[in-house]
Amino acid sequence: MSAPPALTGFVLSRQQRDTPEGIELSYWLCTDDGAQEVRIPGQKAVFFIRCSQAGQVRELLQDLSGWSLVELELQDLTGAPVSALYCSSLKLLRSLIERLKRGAIALLEEDIRPVDRYLMERFIQGGVSVHRRTDGSALLRPVEYGARLRMLSIDLETTLNADRIHSIGLYGDGMRKVLMRGQGRTTDWLEFLPDERALLSRLMALVAEFDPDIFIGWNVIEFDFRVLAQRARALGVALCLGRDSSPLQLIESAGGKGFVRLAGRLVIDGIDTLRGATFSFESFSLEHVARVFLQRGKLVDKVDTRGEEIQRLFREDPEALARYNLEDCVLVWDIFAKAQLLHYLVERARLTGLALDKIGGSAAAFDNQYLPRLHRQGYVASEYASGQSGLSIPGGFVMESVPGLYRQVLVLDFKSLYPSIIRTFCVDPYGMAQGLRDGADPDDLVPGFNGAIFSRSQTILPRIIERLWQARDEAKQAHNAPLSQAIKIIMNSFYGVLGSNVCRFFDQRLAGSITLRGHEILNRTRDEIEQRFGFRVIYGDTDSVFVWLGDSCTDAQAHRSGQALAQHLNDWWREQLMQRFGLPCHLEIEYETHYHRFLMPRMRHSDKGSKKRYAGLKRLEGGGEELVFRGLENVRTDWTPLARRLQLELYERVFHDQPYEDLIRDTVARVLAGELDSELVYRKRLRRPLDQYQRNRPPHVQAALKIEHEMQRQGRRSPLRPGSHVEYLITVNGPEPLGWVRSPLDYQHYIDRQLKPVVDTLLPFLGQDFDALVAPQFGLF
Repeated sequence: MSAPPALTGFVLSRQQRDTPEGIELSYWLCTDDGAQEVRIPGQKAVFFIRCSQAGQVRELLQDLSGWSLVELELQDLTGAPVSALYCSSLKLLRSLIERLKRGAIALLEEDIRPVDRYLMERFIQGGVSVHRRTDGSALLRPVEYGARLRMLSIDLETTLNADRIHSIGLYGDGMRKVLMRGQGRTTDWLEFLPDERALLSRLMALVAEFDPDIFIGWNVIEFDFRVLAQRARALGVALCLGRDSSPLQLIESAGGKGFVRLAGRLVIDGIDTLRGATFSFESFSLEHVARVFLQRGKLVDKVDTRGEEIQRLFREDPEALARYNLEDCVLVWDIFAKAQLLHYLVERARLTGLALDKIGGSAAAFDNQYLPRLHRQGYVASEYASGQSGLSIPGGFVMESVPGLYRQVLVLDFKSLYPSIIRTFCVDPYGMAQGLRDGADPDDLVPGFNGAIFSRSQTILPRIIERLWQARDEAKQAHNAPLSQAIKIIMNSFYGVLGSNVCRFFDQRLAGSITLRGHEILNRTRDEIEQRFGFRVIYGDTDSVFVWLGDSCTDAQAHRSGQALAQHLNDWWREQLMQRFGLPCHLEIEYETHYHRFLMPRMRHSDKGSKKRYAGLKRLEGGGEELVFRGLENVRTDWTPLARRLQLELYERVFHDQPYEDLIRDTVARVLAGELDSELVYRKRLRRPLDQYQRNRPPHVQAALKIEHEMQRQGRRSPLRPGSHVEYLITVNGPEPLGWVRSPLDYQHYIDRQLKPVVDTLLPFLGQDFDALVAPQFGLF
């Protein structure tokens, strides 16, 4: 018997270490009484091997001690019996895995860390209760716990080469402080310190006093904490920011990505978190995201020369630099609050068991939910990506489009189509193992594709989806947007996990049974709409069909038709699935969008309709309207601002039946007159280090190399890295970077490569031609 819980809390950080008594697991918890560390000593690491290879394993490991092989009543998904291999240290674990891989032994679940497995097998997902046994040891159990986490926003200002720290800004509830190197008047929010050593020492004191659970920032690991680690190392300072006064550890992953390890604290980056929560921006710079979210930006307006301006402020007006530094901290804090990012991360942890600072993690989220349930069915996962491959598996369905300029187009959308297919048709790794075994009950089977057969009664994944689906409905009813978004992302990631050859449960029979079923559902939905109602389906994409009602249809009739179509199709699919398979239907189609005007363009240089590219004037419930672009130049950041603006203004006029010819002519004339140069800037991201662009150097790389050359000439370090954006213009001498343009602009390039393409997606449907329309303008220049 265990005693009542000694404490309850929320798992902040998790670490594991070797001790003479075995592996010690350490969990820092956020509790009502502050942060507490719980240690679980004397643990062993475990993974599995097939019993058929046990003799080889013993032979390969005979000269090593500290491990044991135990035969279990478990099997892998192929039905092969397995044994558990236990070992007493992390160091030994690494040695065993390396040796057994060299010996061609199939390893099962060897990559799961003991510190994660302990939580996973107990279904601990965020909230935890700690029970003390009579012998003094601790037992952790899952519990619901409302975490109140303490954040601290941090931002550094440095020299241009980041080889010295000018100032450190800190902001949180009850904290508003800037630490500045140099001399000046200290106030309640601004402290001057003589040198970097004093700066770092004061930072440690303030962190210990404020005691945050989480540091937040913008590019905070790759810049701020990397600089802190580098400067502390250069100065010989132990930067002790952990809750147990342990020093900061900056660890480099195999892919070059850094992450921070601090006892009892986490470091969470705003950019990574926004991306993980599926936010999308033209630029993830703090300035741009703040302008979008908060309608305000940084306190230094000179975007192109901000680095130089920071150096000037440090020399001439350190208090202004401190205000700028602090405002950056506040911007990050306010973005986290406005986007509810911490709430999103907490809800994701509660649903999946993922650590709050885990980036991505869809495969780990799947494992956390699936593996413990699989183990309780008497199975372990097979080795990574060992399922069937080499099959012809299509992706999401994209229907051939019917190009045209339309009135009254409806979009009918299947709600979470792939998760609903998994749930309806029992798509499941364990269920497939049961469906394919000899002696399976024929009445219990559901056919898949490419030879897949699933058990309808013995499933794991459909039940996980059912639980998440219900939780999402409850979240929507409670207006809990972060929870609803977290669930949507998790459910939609399941197909990717099953279809990716770097994931544990990869098998193309599973992925194909989802996508091919999706193809069937959209095709049959199109046929039913056209045969039963006589409407034309002009396009379909993954989980949606686009239905043209006819140009003479009124808005009121369109709305009624959308509701009637959705109701009929839901009833029809319920009948179809019961008749064909005897299955309850979890497919749900919604009348999502009404486009009053709609363009489905042609592919360039072809009469065929395009795919994933369209524009429409959307009717909103309150009577308003919204112009929507998908895949066209207006939403592509590698097109110039002028091209995107012209496309927007042109479509607005055409969709509202207004004259548009003068807009095109005037724009061309103003380009040729040099009046729109500020809108001709290209902006594109570097995907690789510059020295890796050898055989092919696209325009943005050519411009970036010119920036590098100029920086070297000035004796400065280039700011360009993989992921950096390069801004440039096309001149008569090729691409030149913004700020270093020396040659006249090539206006004909912009007319031919920017204006003409965005206009020509629409003009042919109006019986117009760009060249003929603007020909008189060329005669003026």
